[in-house]
Amino acid sequence: MTVKLSLASLQDAAATAAVPAYDPKGLTAGIVHFGVGNFHRAHQAVYLDDLFNLGKAHDWAIIGAGVMPSDAAMRDKLAAQDFLTTVVEQDNNKTAARVTAPMIDIIAPGEVQALVEKLADPTIRIVSMTITEGGYFIDAAGHFNPAHLAMVEDGGNPTAPKTVFGLILAGLKLRRERGVTPFTIMSCDNIPGNGHVTENTVIGLAKLSDPDFATWIHDNVSFPNSMVDRITPATGQREIDILRQDFDIDDNWPVFCEEFKQWVMEDRFPSGRPRLEEVGVQFVDDVAPYELMKIRILNGGHATIAYPGELLDIHFVHEAMEHPLIRAFLAKLEKEEIIPIVPPVPDTDLHEYFDLIERRFLNPKIGDTIPRLAQDGSNRQPKFILPSTRDRLAQGKDIVGLSLVSALWCRYFAGTSDSGRKIVFNDASAEKLQAAALKAKDDPDAFLVFDEIFGEVSKSDLFRQRFAHALKTLWAEGTAKTLELYLADQLVK
Repeated sequence: MTVKLSLASLQDAAATAAVPAYDPKGLTAGIVHFGVGNFHRAHQAVYLDDLFNLGKAHDWAIIGAGVMPSDAAMRDKLAAQDFLTTVVEQDNNKTAARVTAPMIDIIAPGEVQALVEKLADPTIRIVSMTITEGGYFIDAAGHFNPAHLAMVEDGGNPTAPKTVFGLILAGLKLRRERGVTPFTIMSCDNIPGNGHVTENTVIGLAKLSDPDFATWIHDNVSFPNSMVDRITPATGQREIDILRQDFDIDDNWPVFCEEFKQWVMEDRFPSGRPRLEEVGVQFVDDVAPYELMKIRILNGGHATIAYPGELLDIHFVHEAMEHPLIRAFLAKLEKEEIIPIVPPVPDTDLHEYFDLIERRFLNPKIGDTIPRLAQDGSNRQPKFILPSTRDRLAQGKDIVGLSLVSALWCRYFAGTSDSGRKIVFNDASAEKLQAAALKAKDDPDAFLVFDEIFGEVSKSDLFRQRFAHALKTLWAEGTAKTLELYLADQLVK
């Protein structure tokens, strides 16, 4: 019999899944988290669940914070099951389900006063976020953009904030007025120097309305950098049905993910933190080497296979990796152009790390999709691909493969695969990118006009030459033949 997930049915769910060894009703909040999506529930929440299962840190439960309309839907789904989540961890050799319970509430979008009051609560010592790479209001160089409309609006009306950062500022200001120690602000997004980026956005927004407050934040608030990693696909009816069929659990929005997970953080939490090192989190003096390794090799790898996968009508990531041309393209690009410019990482062999990435991408149980990897390229390309291009150019090195990745992205935005299938975009800049991509068929430079994406890379004659030749080859010969030419070292004009 299928068990409808709730606190009351936990013991019934234990027949097929691991359940908390602690009483969720005995938890109290220590963290407010913005962006209660799949990754957060498969990563940060799982680490906390592991710690709570040891009988420790029960005053560090999570309260979710909603800002976007999608957050309201998530709140409804999770509230109906007492904020429990079923996490299904899938490896090549096994699949296991666990019910996690570290979240005790979500404050819905629009409940601004309630959220600001919670942010001012002295028991909240960490505010964390997974708001995607595009949620930080930064330009291609990673600098805060004060001219962004959302920042202009929150900067001009700080008492009625609409963004994550406006809400954080309102909470910090109330804490300062009440003499409450400020919370630590912790980004869990895939951005180089995510702590520094978050700090620049928070302080940059504060300067728009109260420069003295911005100075106080600089002097009193901590923004630790972190590196997070766990492949976590989107949830759909497929995942809901698999959970019912294989585990007899009815969960409104379960999370499926790989077994592997990693979290590396700087230990800068002046208001305290849970002892996450007891459940595998690495605390280090400098996250940057780990972060750069992951963003360039793993996230850059995802971007590398996404667009040839879409153009060749491949749906699942593991199927793209089973395509001999795509897998060989990834390996050649990583080994010849990306890994050689990634700085050394303590106790890590970068080629062994890439071998691990390959195995993770090949996992057929995850069900991760090429369309998910291809989405939001206007935010992901400047963070995952173009920095490698920029660094190689600065060192006087060639960028044949990296230019091909950019050309594949442009060809993808023309809107049809090689077979003529219509491509569905998920990108805030899709309209202007598609218009530029169609022009670029005859004038490749037309796609390189977006400074917020390409920045200084587009000013390189070598990049423009390599990009133009790759794009023209894609249009003339198709994706498969272009990859063959690259693999044979013949994609050079």
